[in-house]
Amino acid sequence: MRYRFPDGTAVVTGAASGIGAALALGLARRGSHLVLVDRDAERLSEVAYALRIQHPHVRVETVVTDLADRDATDRLGARLAAEHPETTLLVNNAGVALAGRSDQVSLEECNWGLDVNCRGVVTLTHHLWPVRRSHDGAHLANVSSALGLVAPAGHSAYASSKFAVRAFTDVLRDELRGEVGVTCVHPGGIATRIAATARLGSGVDPTRGAADLERFGRRLTIPPGRAAESILRGIERRRARVLIGGTARVLDVLARVAPASYQKVLGALS
Repeated sequence: MRYRFPDGTAVVTGAASGIGAALALGLARRGSHLVLVDRDAERLSEVAYALRIQHPHVRVETVVTDLADRDATDRLGARLAAEHPETTLLVNNAGVALAGRSDQVSLEECNWGLDVNCRGVVTLTHHLWPVRRSHDGAHLANVSSALGLVAPAGHSAYASSKFAVRAFTDVLRDELRGEVGVTCVHPGGIATRIAATARLGSGVDPTRGAADLERFGRRLTIPPGRAAESILRGIERRRARVLIGGTARVLDVLARVAPASYQKVLGALS
């Protein structure tokens, strides 16, 4: 049974820009009502305003929350469950990037990345269990990363968080089989603000780190709208995984073919 978008309600995190904003637009076009979550109040308001103008038949609510704040995230999950029992789709899309080797990233910085990228996903998912289970045909989509497929040097915190999202999603797919559809998304090379907003570990040389992020940003070329459409098609068809972009597909193959040595290949290519 395919997921039905019309008249459903979708909760989307990280909705103020990039893939999240594009998902919101794609969902509105398909007739879904929206609850949009982000920490950037101004950008989130602009996205919601545009959606209300373009799709006046769709209800659009915004909630400003920083998922790095554990207590605030817990309150958000309880609020969503209480105020939106009609929710049929949760898209855990919000994410942050933290660059640096393990010895260049402080414990505080590492926990920041883990809180947003992984703990937030787990917290919201758990709060919305009863809601999704109360609707036949409900769906959950968690956005991992191409670095949820491989773990190159210099991305210890980020890759760890995205592998955790992948593992959590895989477990849920098996546990919820026949109850709720579950999709894990692995984007690669999407032209979002993730490079511009990335943090450098406190032990990273600022000049070199900034140059690395700039080089990384130039590799992000896939329009967010194209990525969002791939995700929404995957949700509609209840696909277990969605790989977006040539980078994600190549890394997926590399991890399968050379699971113990792919890092040498990545090092030679970097």
